[in-house]
Amino acid sequence: MSAAVPIAADQEPDTTVTLEAPGDGAGLVRRTVLPGGLRVVTETMPGVRSAAFGISATTGSRDEDAAHAGSAHFLEHLLFKGTARRDALEISAQLDGVGADYNAYTTKEQTSYYAKVLDRDLPLAIDVVSDMVANSVLDPDEVETERGVILEEIAMYEDEPSDLVDDVFAAHVFGAAPLGRPVLGTNETIKALPRDRIFEQYRECYLPNRLVVAAAGNLDHDDVVRRVRAAFEPQLAAAGDARPVRPRIGGPAVPVNAGSTLLSRDTEQAHLILGSEGLTRTDDRWYALKVLASVLGGGSSSRLFQEVREKRGLAYAVHAYPASYADTGIFQVYVGCLPEKIDEVLSVCRGELAKAAAEGITDAELARAKGQIRGSWVLGTEGTNSRMSRLTQHELSYPRHYSLDEDLALFDAVTMDDVREVAADVLGRPHALAVIGPYEEDRVF
Repeated sequence: MSAAVPIAADQEPDTTVTLEAPGDGAGLVRRTVLPGGLRVVTETMPGVRSAAFGISATTGSRDEDAAHAGSAHFLEHLLFKGTARRDALEISAQLDGVGADYNAYTTKEQTSYYAKVLDRDLPLAIDVVSDMVANSVLDPDEVETERGVILEEIAMYEDEPSDLVDDVFAAHVFGAAPLGRPVLGTNETIKALPRDRIFEQYRECYLPNRLVVAAAGNLDHDDVVRRVRAAFEPQLAAAGDARPVRPRIGGPAVPVNAGSTLLSRDTEQAHLILGSEGLTRTDDRWYALKVLASVLGGGSSSRLFQEVREKRGLAYAVHAYPASYADTGIFQVYVGCLPEKIDEVLSVCRGELAKAAAEGITDAELARAKGQIRGSWVLGTEGTNSRMSRLTQHELSYPRHYSLDEDLALFDAVTMDDVREVAADVLGRPHALAVIGPYEEDRVF
């Protein structure tokens, strides 16, 4: 069973603790804090032939000011563009040369870099990814090249209304708050973002105590720690007695807006998100909310899929899901439909949400949702990449590490009353709606 290890800042430097032992659905999970506050967490999975290695910074788009929106993501691009030891081609060539699956991503609350390789190539992955994160040169010429690449990425994203509607919804719900800004930034902010501001973010946010190193696969924890210590030796020395930053939990309430917003576009389909304020990721009711989402729009047998697609043929895609952050959350339903069907789609969706809020769910739906979650939860965490990511999320976002069995037990413990109460609360809150489609600006939904 997982040890109830408290907040990440409390472990003494140069100590190692065991978080999970074999026998509860996981491999051996160990955590070492290096001097300077750099955390190294690994899960040993001796039955596999691969290993995934990642480094994550505890910063994302919500940590930016409005004038520099997109800087965290811009920096993510630049760390692949060269260090004092390797230029951009050498970084990609060395990883390509061992068949690595490597990439990076930025969210509203973190930035992560990773490489999945054969177990024998883990030393190379550690060296290359650590070098990128610790020793980027942020070459001015590369900054200008990547500026153009990111502007192309924004254009590509804006041409995908099924993705763009998420940003339209967030901007409406959260307004001017940082959570309402797009992770990529805007054309205006990216064009104006100076190299000095990006370098300042790198210098301030990529300190050892603000980083989490995670690895999973056929590996030896002590060897990973030794290699990471060597890769970050100058940075660890400069960091002195710094301790790891605490996980991002709680914070001041984030105001949430209701009502509707429309982005008028000449699209073949209308894309909509209907939602309400949800729960933070550490709320005890989150497990019940996840069950509710499964019942409403988590699969082909879900209520919305049956009512919207199977019975009426109103849409191809319909999903319900919670999005949770440290201090707030959103419960949302996505549908893509023909423009002339949107009123009927909204009527059905609103009716199903109101019905669930008033009546809860059935015993059969509860059992089916738990089975679906149990299967997808386990199947989704069998790979080394997903295990590495799970370690990272626990370090960045939760008060301790939870074993897979603990998570499953919390889902199994959800009762009909739990789901009924969370449905009445969350689905009974004022709704917000975002629509992208070929409608007049004064269209009422």
